[in-house]
Amino acid sequence: MDNSQEKKYFQVQSPWGPSGDQPQAIENVKKFFAQGAKDVVLNGATGTGKSATTAWVIQELGLPTLVLAPNKVLAAQLAAELRELLPNTAVRYFVSHFAYYRPEAYMPTSDTYIEKDSAIDDAIERLRHESTTALMSRKDCVIVASVSAIYGLGRPEEYLKRAVSLSVNEMISRDELIKTLVKMGYSRNDEVLERGKMRVRGDTLDIIASDSEYAIRIEWFGDEVERLLLLDPLGMEILETPPKVLIFPQTHHIVNDEVVDIHKIADR
Repeated sequence: MDNSQEKKYFQVQSPWGPSGDQPQAIENVKKFFAQGAKDVVLNGATGTGKSATTAWVIQELGLPTLVLAPNKVLAAQLAAELRELLPNTAVRYFVSHFAYYRPEAYMPTSDTYIEKDSAIDDAIERLRHESTTALMSRKDCVIVASVSAIYGLGRPEEYLKRAVSLSVNEMISRDELIKTLVKMGYSRNDEVLERGKMRVRGDTLDIIASDSEYAIRIEWFGDEVERLLLLDPLGMEILETPPKVLIFPQTHHIVNDEVVDIHKIADR
């Protein structure tokens, strides 16, 4: 595959180049992938330059890359290092969103059943969505993940199909967009604007998308999108006036209506 056009998306910025065993390691990893390997393990002691080697390999291959780390802490450290080495690349962090998880259990000695309980970290959930939206909308993705990445999230084609693209001067009514966003998992809260929520006031709709820290404001004139704004959700100060925005579903587990209908029939 000719990926020379893609390499422009993965450019390492560093005052140093590969040295010591790094050039050989880079060539060996490239060789393994050229021979059809699906994954490669890079071994080395702490401080031997594995992060930089990984960045140079990504630059050489010019392909979207999944980098697996043993746990959340090491994944966060590696993501920070790769962001520094690949400043113009979409380096994202994807780990388990559970801040707390207790599986169900039964204690026969006291005949006690303990229900499953969990809590989701909203900040990590946003980063997970940031990863998946980048994969769907960009060519320059490097996802640094823990083993959480091996578990299924739903159907990628449905996640992409439900995404909404809005442009200035586009014809779509406010009520039609609200119905679409509700189907995407967003809920309406006209008092407090939070991630995954939308607020409607007259001909203006504010929403914080699943992958964003910022609010998107859509303003209408009749059924025409008159203006799009990117806002700081705290002070609602204008940060940008983009000509186009892309909003992805609020949940990864988005399901086609036809699939839901089939399951309803099967359960009857």
